[in-house]
Formats: sequence, C-alpha cells, structure tokens
Amino acid sequence: MVGNFLLAPMAELSHRPLRELIEAFNPSGGKGGAAEYFTEMISSAAFVSGGPFEQWYVDGGPCPERLVYQLVGGDADTLVRAVGLLDEKECLGIDINMGCSAPAITRTGAGVRWMADIEKAAALIRRARPQTRRRLSVKLRVGLTDDFDYLVRFCRRLEDEGLDLITLHPRTAREKFKRKARWSYISVLRNELRIPLAGNGDIASAPEALSRREECDAVMIGRLALRKPWIFQEIQNLQSGEKVIDTNMEEIGVRFLELLSRYQPPEFHISRARRFFSYFCDNLTWGTHVKNLLNRETKLSGIERAWRGYFAETSAL
Repeated sequence: MVGNFLLAPMAELSHRPLRELIEAFNPSGGKGGAAEYFTEMISSAAFVSGGPFEQWYVDGGPCPERLVYQLVGGDADTLVRAVGLLDEKECLGIDINMGCSAPAITRTGAGVRWMADIEKAAALIRRARPQTRRRLSVKLRVGLTDDFDYLVRFCRRLEDEGLDLITLHPRTAREKFKRKARWSYISVLRNELRIPLAGNGDIASAPEALSRREECDAVMIGRLALRKPWIFQEIQNLQSGEKVIDTNMEEIGVRFLELLSRYQPPEFHISRARRFFSYFCDNLTWGTHVKNLLNRETKLSGIERAWRGYFAETSAL
C-alpha cells in the first residue's frame, strides 16, 4: 500500500542529510516523517560500474524500510542490471525515472525520452520486473507533448508489464515550471488505471497537500519540503488537530550543515548546501540577501559563519 505523503526525488537534494533533517521533526517515532523517501537520481551506468560516489547516492539511512531508490539511464541493459543490484539492498522500492527533461539527461535517451516509445518502455519494465522483489515504479511527465490519450496508453502498457505504481508530474517535457501543473490530469488518469497513482507538482502548503490527496493515492512533495523540512509533521498535525510546530530557522540551518558534513563527501558539500539554502532562505525576511552571502562562501564553515551572522545581526536590530 502506497503511503500518503512522499518526498520527491530531487537532484542534489533528496539525499540522506535531508532525510535525517525531516525525520528530526518526527518526535512520535514514525508518524511525522515522510511515508516514503525517494532518492535523488542514481545513474544506472555509474552504479553498475562502481563509480566513486555511488556509496553516497545509495546510502539508505536513516529509514531504509521507507526508501525508494530512483534510477536514471537510457540503456535498458544497464538499467535492468542496476535494478537487480539495488534489489539486494534493504529498501521499499525501486523507481525508474521516465520524467526528467533536463537536456543532459534526455540527450542520452534517459528521463522523459522513454516516453517517446511505448513498446520500448514496456519492454524495459518487462525485463526489470523479474529482477526485483521490491515495488517497481516509474515517475512520468504528461509526455513529450500534451497528449492525454497517449499518456493513458503509455501507463496502461507499463501496468500490463507488472508495474506497481506510477507517479505523474503533470507537465510536458518542455514546460519545466512555466505553467501550473495539470492536476486535473491526475484525477482522471487515476480512474484509468488499476495500480496506485501518486501526484506531484506545485504543492505549496499542508492544507493543499491534504486537499490533493483526495485526487490520487499519494501526494509527492518536492520543493516545499526544502522550504519547510517539517512539512510532513505539519500535515500530520493538521490531520490530528495538534498544535503548530515551533521552528528555529537558525538551528535548522546549522543542523543541516552538520548532517551534510557527516553524510556527504567533501566534493558535494558546497553544491548541496547552496541548493538547499536556495529554497530554505525563502523563510527569511531578507532571504535573497542571505542567499547571496552564503553563495560567496567556499567551505561549510564559512556558510555556517555567514548564516549565524545573519541571525546575530537581525536580533540586534
């Protein structure tokens, strides 16, 4: 059974430090974190060949039983091999990325390019299905163009090959964030499928997440979880009528830097810190100013010093 509220796979963001941070807002030992955590994209080619950084991409902590590994790649043989290797790890499921529209991904035939050929994508699922005992899923966009009938045919073929779950981000390959996600497509597509459908796109608050849950089997949350790492606990509290969560922005930011230092290699520290704070700083009155200050730093110690300096300065006003 798919969980209700899921953390989206986000490049350079859906890693162990973020999962640890989100779980820290979960005082009840299992109620307030995300029901499932999707990892950032794992290159199937790098993983199969034993790339130098893959140990961090496949770090399943702190809750591997709720972890879904997401694979990306354009070569079917390599993807199938990677599915088999990931099946040996403790996890909830394995997801194949068929929705990323970044040029660096699509030019290799990966991501949303899989949606160009229904039979090719179906053949991949047919081969991958026997390689894993875990839940097998895909994350999609509407497609290369806005063709809902094609989307339905595509999803049904994957369903026929043994797929267990589909997540739909209802934008086309070219739209990025240029227009609102078509949530009406999610509710209609749900009625066309036998397997669960998760919806993803433009969730901006806990009340909206709960409202969208009526339209699909699960709601996947991305950028909002970076701005508000406590969002899953907030949703839980809203459902149960408990009080609003107290947050200390300064300490949350410092905690994230500590987790980044502990669970990511030095080569990743600055890029991951900048990516996280580009969203988290939206909570601050002078968020853009703080982003600029942090982006000047080249070490985590410098980022922490600049971060704490902002709060010291504003508290003195």
